[in-house]
Amino acid sequence: MGDRRAVLSGSTFEESIGYARAVVDGDWVFVSGTTGFDYATMTISDDVVEQVEQCLANIGAALTEAGCSFADVVRVRYLVPDPADFEPCWPALRRTFADVRPAATMMSVGLADPRMRIEIEVTARRRHS
Repeated sequence: MGDRRAVLSGSTFEESIGYARAVVDGDWVFVSGTTGFDYATMTISDDVVEQVEQCLANIGAALTEAGCSFADVVRVRYLVPDPADFEPCWPALRRTFADVRPAATMMSVGLADPRMRIEIEVTARRRHS
């Protein structure tokens, strides 16, 4: 198929580390682990709920550029250093995914920067009209 392209967000991490916010490969869209950084200012809130809202905005922008939306998400992974931070995120996650019901996993892991309180990775499959 050869239909592979990178979606970049402008995050300094993408340039420094050498990856794309998302990769479109045919009908599949693989969105990298995305944190609550506002990539325009490279700032991040201390509040986990604000971070999850920014994660979702960042992911939504990548999905849109890839030609799909949250409705196309089939898999989501939540990475949180402190498991107690996950439940406060549920309302925002429910607003985004309740109608979609993707397969999901939450893991408690260390993240690259101690300011990061959640990281979200999604896989989507674009639908044909």
